[in-house]
Amino acid sequence: MKTIDTPAPQGLARGLWASFALASVLFHLGLVFSGLVPNLISRPLHLVFVLPWVLVYRQSGAQWVSGLMLAGLGGAAALWVTRSHEALSDQYGFLEGDFQIGIAAVLICVVLEAARRAIGWPLPLVATLALLYGLFGQYIPGRFGHSGTPLESFLGTLVIAEGGLWGTLTAVSVNVVAIFVIFGAVLNAGEAGQGFMNVAAAAAGRLRGGAAKVAVLSSALFGSISGSASANVASTGAITLPAMIKLGYPKRIAGAAEAVASSGGQIMPPLMGAGAFVMVELTGVPYTGIIAAAALPALLYFWAVWVGIDGYARRFDLRGLAEADRPARRDVAITSGFFLIPFGVLLWGMFGLGVTPQYAACLAIGAGAVLLLTGADLRLDLQRAAARAETALITAGQQVALIGSIIFCASLVIGVLGITGLGVKITSLILSVSGGLLWPSLLLTALACLVLGMEVPTTAAYVICVSVAGPALIELGMEPLQAHLFVFWYALLSTITPPVCGAVFIAAGMIGENWLRVALTSMTLGVGLYLIPLGMVATPAVTNLAGAPGLAVLAAVKIGAGLALISWALVRRWRSWVRLGAFAVGLLLVLVPT
Repeated sequence: MKTIDTPAPQGLARGLWASFALASVLFHLGLVFSGLVPNLISRPLHLVFVLPWVLVYRQSGAQWVSGLMLAGLGGAAALWVTRSHEALSDQYGFLEGDFQIGIAAVLICVVLEAARRAIGWPLPLVATLALLYGLFGQYIPGRFGHSGTPLESFLGTLVIAEGGLWGTLTAVSVNVVAIFVIFGAVLNAGEAGQGFMNVAAAAAGRLRGGAAKVAVLSSALFGSISGSASANVASTGAITLPAMIKLGYPKRIAGAAEAVASSGGQIMPPLMGAGAFVMVELTGVPYTGIIAAAALPALLYFWAVWVGIDGYARRFDLRGLAEADRPARRDVAITSGFFLIPFGVLLWGMFGLGVTPQYAACLAIGAGAVLLLTGADLRLDLQRAAARAETALITAGQQVALIGSIIFCASLVIGVLGITGLGVKITSLILSVSGGLLWPSLLLTALACLVLGMEVPTTAAYVICVSVAGPALIELGMEPLQAHLFVFWYALLSTITPPVCGAVFIAAGMIGENWLRVALTSMTLGVGLYLIPLGMVATPAVTNLAGAPGLAVLAAVKIGAGLALISWALVRRWRSWVRLGAFAVGLLLVLVPT
């Protein structure tokens, strides 16, 4: 979350925030067990729990005062919606009177400001432009104008119906994403993070280039619950980057290995940076179907990174970790339980009991909470457990609010696209510019994802891009899930691609290297991010692990062989003609349809 450099509250203030976070956690968990709660109650209450974290927490001075006022106004407006939900449902999205118009204006302005404070200007600016288009687009001549919508109907659809703030995206945030964010916060507050590092170090530390390979494995494991490239770099990088520098790794390679591996956390099931749950809502494919489709491509991504690191290790004679720096077997066995047990409960709930993913996650949260009572020393320490529980609550409150602020703001954009028909017009434009051909449409979509992803978070970039480009790709013959995965992967490009590459900036800053050198090496190691989505289109069997596992594995082997050749061609010091030949054969294996 974007905050002013103000220390976190301590003492009584921290206790109050922890209490508020507990209320937020209980509210979101309670929704899983409480049966059907009207949408105009649960979703506005979700906003009530989002606003204080992004507008007030860790703010100071005038920002704190204005944030408190805005949180109060926005919370009061949201509570009014919940109290009036029965009457509002009879208005069919049409506001009555100046008071309701004022409520709508307050909600929209507060949501825009919350997103600005959480993630900066770009997404709120996109949403503002969309709102202006909805209000004044009737004055635009030609095909991109619209017929106009009465103010009461336009604002009403956005704030008292389910076509804007309280739409399907918000449903994903409040009912599913929040639960898994709480799950991740509970795991991270305990020994699970150290368990990931220990397992990775034990598995890969002794290998050639072992310190970088530890970064790949630990980032894949940690990213599966964090879903944030930046958080992944900051957490696992704090351990892996100093280890690589100590062993004499070139700084650009150390930084690139961590940045690229950490970026993969957003495509690694089960969380995928909240993208999996948004995809469930937008495609209608069950959650288990999403993670089955995403699993092999994600593994191929980390395979390409692994091969690239191994090539650099051969080229620069990069050593593995010394035995003294690797964890003891006892430590690996003990700490691995702190993530294996909750993950085991999660999988048992989904596949053994057959309950919903969010219900299974609640069971896993319970297991993770019990594990907070002890640590790697296996001692029961209530004081330590209380401190960890407080950390888990505050982290969960912050992260639920961060994702919620993004979702609410993106919901405004999606709402305007639906009201005005702009999404259909952009889809038509893509089809006409590409001449009705699939591959030019894919390249146009990839470019749009890269540009939009430079300015807004991955999930928001995915939602906006798939809303306008997804229908065009589907019309050209792609399966809906295939189209969504393609867009989601390319929404990640900006994490390692200049000029805006957040994961690279953080890694480069942590080791004191020029960010552009790290970025160029990251693009080499992360070549799979650019090619695997195209491979998924050329060889769709790779995403059909649930339906035809044998064919899916064979497709993955073919694409994996191509990625290995390409990675070697980029990093090994072979003769030019050999590198060119390997690169060409690799491209054929990845891109030729089968």
